[in-house]
Amino acid sequence: MFDHFLWSVVVVPPLAVLIVRLLADRIAPGRAAFVVTWSAVVVAATSMINLLLLAAHALAQIPAIGHLFGWSAAVVAADTAGVEWVPWLSLALFSGAIVSVCRRWRRQRKILAMVPVDEAGGLVVLPDEAPRAFAVPGDPGHVVVTTGMRGLLTDQQFEALLAHENAHLAERHHRLARAAELAVAAHPALWWVGKHVDYLIERAADERAAADLGSRRTLAHAIGVAALAGAGSSFAAALHAAVPGGVVPRRVAHLLRPQPRAAPAAFVLLPALIALSSVVWTGEATLDLIELMVSAWR
Repeated sequence: MFDHFLWSVVVVPPLAVLIVRLLADRIAPGRAAFVVTWSAVVVAATSMINLLLLAAHALAQIPAIGHLFGWSAAVVAADTAGVEWVPWLSLALFSGAIVSVCRRWRRQRKILAMVPVDEAGGLVVLPDEAPRAFAVPGDPGHVVVTTGMRGLLTDQQFEALLAHENAHLAERHHRLARAAELAVAAHPALWWVGKHVDYLIERAADERAAADLGSRRTLAHAIGVAALAGAGSSFAAALHAAVPGGVVPRRVAHLLRPQPRAAPAAFVLLPALIALSSVVWTGEATLDLIELMVSAWR
């Protein structure tokens, strides 16, 4: 089972990061955000399943447990001869991943519990001199803008800002951000992928807003003004639906260029294929453990 651990836990997550770095800007941002997020989720899930299988392997080779359930602990232990540390390391890593995911999940639930559900959706203007603007997901969702931000923007730029925030709500980008956060909590090597999902959903909102406005330049100017106004602010939208920072120069550069042609479908398939490979190897690891336990019971 060591080869399954090596592939699904050690190799695939960094490989997913490398592929995302090479391909993400070559794919339409909305599609890229979807594919990258769910590929990361699958990679994280299969990594945790492999850790669970090896953790079960570690427990199964304890003589007392073998005696209790009627299998040979020596047969189980012989399966990882030479790499005896892997099952025990996996047990520790799996325990840590479970704790990390549960903490992240509870934090997300607390944030979502703050979202108003009984009020009418739409624009909410807060009397606050700090320049802030963000989308609050829900049914319906809200766009929150402070008077400080409104005062910095022209009417056209304000319309662009609203189009951007409404694009986040319409595309339900907070769901992708939450899923990416949980994937990172399960496997820290996916940290860069999680950060890039934030960037991709910002770009996806930019592209939709630019299409709705009919002016990429107006939106680029609004992003620049908002970014300069928020520089040095400690504020950040907790659900990542409209984090004002991001890689602002890259976003503006993309908007000031004509909308790029769609990349070949093969580019989209690469992250998905890497995730699928981990699914296949996890299935093999499951069968291997079942076969091992059957032989240990004989």
